[in-house]
Amino acid sequence: MTRRSLHALPNVCAALLAAGVAHAQNAPMLGFSPAHASAQRALEARFDANLSAGAIRERLRQMASAPNQVGSPHDKSNAEFTLAQFKAWGWDARIETFSVLYPTPKTQTLELTSPMAFRADLTEPGLAGDTSMNQAGGLPAYVAYGGDGDVRAPLIYINYGMPTDYAALQRLGLDVKGKIVIARYGSGWRGLKPKLAYEHGAVGCIIYSDPVDDGYGAGDVYPKGAWRPERGVQRGSVQDIPVESGDPLTPGAGAVEGAARLSRAEAKTILKIPTVPISYGDAAHFLSALTGPVAPKAWRGGLPITYHVGGAGASAHLAIESSWDQKPLYDVIAVMKGAVAPDQWVVRGNHRDGWVFGAEDPLSGQTVLMEEARSIGALAKAGWRPARTLIYASWDGEEPGLLGSTEWAETHADELEAKAVLYINTDGNNRGFLDVGASYSLRTLVDQAARDVTDPETHASARDRALASLRVAALATDATPELKAKAKVADGTGALTLDDLGSGSDYTPFVQHLGVASINLGFTGEGQSGGVYHSAYDTFEHYERFGDPGFVYGVALAQMTGRLALRAADADLAPFAYLNLATTVGAQVEELKKLLTTEREHALAVNLALSRKAFALAADPTQPWGPPDREDTVPALDFAPLDAAVARLTASAKAYDQRAAAGAASPRQATGADAILRATEQNLTDPRGLPGRPWYRHLIYAPGVLTGYGAKTLPGIREAIEGRRWSEARDYIVRTAAALDRVAAALDQAAKILSS
Repeated sequence: MTRRSLHALPNVCAALLAAGVAHAQNAPMLGFSPAHASAQRALEARFDANLSAGAIRERLRQMASAPNQVGSPHDKSNAEFTLAQFKAWGWDARIETFSVLYPTPKTQTLELTSPMAFRADLTEPGLAGDTSMNQAGGLPAYVAYGGDGDVRAPLIYINYGMPTDYAALQRLGLDVKGKIVIARYGSGWRGLKPKLAYEHGAVGCIIYSDPVDDGYGAGDVYPKGAWRPERGVQRGSVQDIPVESGDPLTPGAGAVEGAARLSRAEAKTILKIPTVPISYGDAAHFLSALTGPVAPKAWRGGLPITYHVGGAGASAHLAIESSWDQKPLYDVIAVMKGAVAPDQWVVRGNHRDGWVFGAEDPLSGQTVLMEEARSIGALAKAGWRPARTLIYASWDGEEPGLLGSTEWAETHADELEAKAVLYINTDGNNRGFLDVGASYSLRTLVDQAARDVTDPETHASARDRALASLRVAALATDATPELKAKAKVADGTGALTLDDLGSGSDYTPFVQHLGVASINLGFTGEGQSGGVYHSAYDTFEHYERFGDPGFVYGVALAQMTGRLALRAADADLAPFAYLNLATTVGAQVEELKKLLTTEREHALAVNLALSRKAFALAADPTQPWGPPDREDTVPALDFAPLDAAVARLTASAKAYDQRAAAGAASPRQATGADAILRATEQNLTDPRGLPGRPWYRHLIYAPGVLTGYGAKTLPGIREAIEGRRWSEARDYIVRTAAALDRVAAALDQAAKILSS
């Protein structure tokens, strides 16, 4: 390239960006006629003009100034501050209060008792010049909903404490029965670690953050850099959320005054063994005391020690006593009534409570939600009103177990099932790339909104930058097959790909329990807040330096979520498109067929190796070992009902999407079609729920029983195959096919209304 062309490049880029903006201004907008789309973009430009990075910054500084856990004084004052702000901005706002079981530690003891003595203090010292110096009113490092107990037992290291780690222990000839396990964070959700430990016979559980994952192995530690310091501890909940979320004593019903409550012994989601989180500084004392086999290579972290598995020689004392009382939750609910369809609700939420200060998680998202509400309030004061009702919610109690959102959703379940169009969720936010999980019918809405939002660093669209990140990541030598497949889908469609919805944030009760189409989004990938996740160092100072300097991605998130809310509220026809649902589920059915074949071939190979004594001959005679268990034969399954249902849904989705894209629906047609479309996500649920966890009703995506937050698609079938429960798999093939048929029939009916 010549020097002249280099000088010309900025002008060329500017011209291309200007052309892209002009194209976006003229591009179709799902659910809008061309004339209405033009007016909507003008409204969104006014919305953008009202947004202020400075306002987000100052709000975050105030709300993250003191410990903010459930039941703390600052949590309540933040609720009152949020309520006052909503009212000042012109919203009809109120606080809805719930009373939930929320345990907090009275006493905690963790000691190494042999071969030497060491006591962990379970605190995080404040850092000069940082809000972490102001921990008055906070709590020590702990996990919520673990069991109480006082145990003394041998110590054993179990890596991440996931099912594959127990299989590796078996190969080493070891088990965890009667022992205290020590596991590192990662690989799976924290609550699975004590749950699986208990199921394997352990009597206590310690969880620590290894420095190779988010400490000095990742970069300089805070305050020099962003990463977890030696005394940093990841708090969290171990409530069994894959079974159900919300107050453990009121499953399926709001925790309001007079609600029927289970006893603690009856609650399904409270774990049985004492569990404590510790820092890697403390963990080094426990891990260095272990003897026995050297840990497998994949188990070795970043501490300057030889990692041993233990199981004998080193012992520990773990004692926890908690206060198991009721605490209030303060959900702030702000309503702007729709001028045309007030009984159609667009719900937007973010939680407000943290483990300590919670600057990144959750207040970086909460303050963005409030900035959206401020700007929408300004539009309303200037004379605009949404066609559908907007509900903005600031949830309390998310961190312990999605408490505030679940109790509100369960309390208002009948109204939500009848009126909710969709739910839009955020949590934390950072620099980087737009990341979205959503109901498959909402891909077009998300894609079009992201096309119209500018990334503040590159000045490309948020959509194009997200797609570029995906394509580059898929080219890496360590890219997973799933990532490569995702990039291939994006290349084929030219649209954003969506993450599958599992759990882990406040969209869960809406989509998984009630069948309300949902979106969960944020920017991520370049900010470095992960190093202080759920610790006392998730402070305003840390976030301003390492999360979103300048708060420009806060503005970008407000632009993105504001567009989603405004378009869903104002669209002539509810902004759903269904071909992506059909094609995605069709691909998942093919995945299940491959999974069945893989499981069958693996079982045959394992059993053949056992019959040939291959494991015994391959073992090191000087080391303890144990063979794997013999595996059941994998039968054939009849996927014909699913194949037929996918074919019907594909035809119906194509016909509906084409008719909806043609526009020109009358208000009466749109009203009739909307009544059907709001129920399509509910059609993908089953009132009987998923096996062993009826609270989860969605048949297309759900958190995995053994993944926690991570989604399992077609979960009733997939987890039955993985668990070798063949009659259950056959049952859920039929149930899932019936759900797809219900959606196809609904789309046929909606298309008929639009064509009448």
